[in-house]
Amino acid sequence: MQTRAGSGSRWLGRLLAAVGALSLSGVARAAPPPIAIPVSAEDGAAASANEGLLDFLQSWRRNGALLGDMWGARTLLSRYGVSLGVQETSEGLGNVTGGSRRGFTYEGLTQAVVQLNTQRAFGWYGGTLNISALQIHGRNLSAENLGSLQTASGIEADRATRLWEAWYDQRLLDEDRLDLRLGQQSLDQEFMVSSNALSFVNTMFGWPMVPSADLPGGGPAYPLSALGLRARMRPTDATTVLAGVFSGSPAKTLAGDPQRDNRFGLSFPLNKGVLAIAEIQYADPALGGMVAPGADPPLARTYRLGVWYDSAPVADQRFATEHRGDWSVYAVADQMVWRSGRDPNRTLSLFTRIMGTPQADRNLVDFSANLGFVLRDPLPYRTADSFGVGVGYAHVSRRAAGADRDAALATGTYVPARSDETFVEATYQRQITPWLQLQPDVQYVFNPGGGVANPNNPAARTRNELVLGVRTNVLF
Repeated sequence: MQTRAGSGSRWLGRLLAAVGALSLSGVARAAPPPIAIPVSAEDGAAASANEGLLDFLQSWRRNGALLGDMWGARTLLSRYGVSLGVQETSEGLGNVTGGSRRGFTYEGLTQAVVQLNTQRAFGWYGGTLNISALQIHGRNLSAENLGSLQTASGIEADRATRLWEAWYDQRLLDEDRLDLRLGQQSLDQEFMVSSNALSFVNTMFGWPMVPSADLPGGGPAYPLSALGLRARMRPTDATTVLAGVFSGSPAKTLAGDPQRDNRFGLSFPLNKGVLAIAEIQYADPALGGMVAPGADPPLARTYRLGVWYDSAPVADQRFATEHRGDWSVYAVADQMVWRSGRDPNRTLSLFTRIMGTPQADRNLVDFSANLGFVLRDPLPYRTADSFGVGVGYAHVSRRAAGADRDAALATGTYVPARSDETFVEATYQRQITPWLQLQPDVQYVFNPGGGVANPNNPAARTRNELVLGVRTNVLF
């Protein structure tokens, strides 16, 4: 134990030193983090030959992307309605307590997205063609060290280069009240989203625990997707309705690792049932509208209520039977509760998301919740920074816990009955330049895995875990 602790201390020291070096040098910049697509070539124009080196560096730091105009490529592409975005997310995460072992890992994700605006390309109004790809590298801390249900990072996945999304979206009706999207889609980009929760690193602040544990293959969410049709309608300025029908599973089989089953994202199964999902959203109608002279601007708020049903067959958690279909309901709330009178950029927002299913017989997790707050512009002159604290909770179903007790009786050995898992995360996003973000992060996990046995000491549960790390986002 002393050797492990000493190794952990050395790793922690190296990590903190690296964080300090990045902060001082100014070269470092969610559930994966959203990728922005630079739409203007002018923001990356090169400095003139007469500019001094200092002026050039200052101009370069202000670019919207690290490579600016990409030596004229973005300007050329934009003439034909094409936009290109590339983002690299890199992070070092490690547990200094608990888990099956201690240590730090490197995890990385490169996202690339190309969009074609049909109106600019050939005069067809309202169309967008989107194709995106992922290059996932590094290791997986949650799988190798933690054994937690609620995985520590939203970019954790099997190493691969894969197609992610490929869809066409068409806007219709007056004022674009309706749009339809057809193709390979990742549901975590539109459904069940809390805009404030996307500031965090843990996976559950993006794609929540219930669908991650209960949908076939974890559902069509990063790094997977599924063929389907999505409709979005705005019956009023304040209300939006999202509904979609997708393939019931993002993988060809319902057993094993779905990422290996669909390693390159080029498998498009349509014979594993149907996933239907619907969501209604309400946003304050005053948002984005005119504010009377002398009046305080409204506090932003968005509420979502949704339901999903998947018709794919589901194995019972305890008995050798199979069920047909699964469903869940969820609610999401994002509410700004305070804005500084002196600095309108300084705001405090709360968020919560709850999700549950009454069908405990076929689901590992029957309830999950996320809640927390995000303070934007937390320090003087740091208008693009944010600080947040969030909590995640997952409850293991009674049927799954009963299966644990059955295993203990059958084998005569210690098999802990799982119950629930909770984690707390604190994170700070520091915007170094428009294209560079640095994000130190701390997480603490209570009762990892819902109380699973430690593989290195089967007579005891896995101890609570303290996870430390830092993430960087670079927009190219």
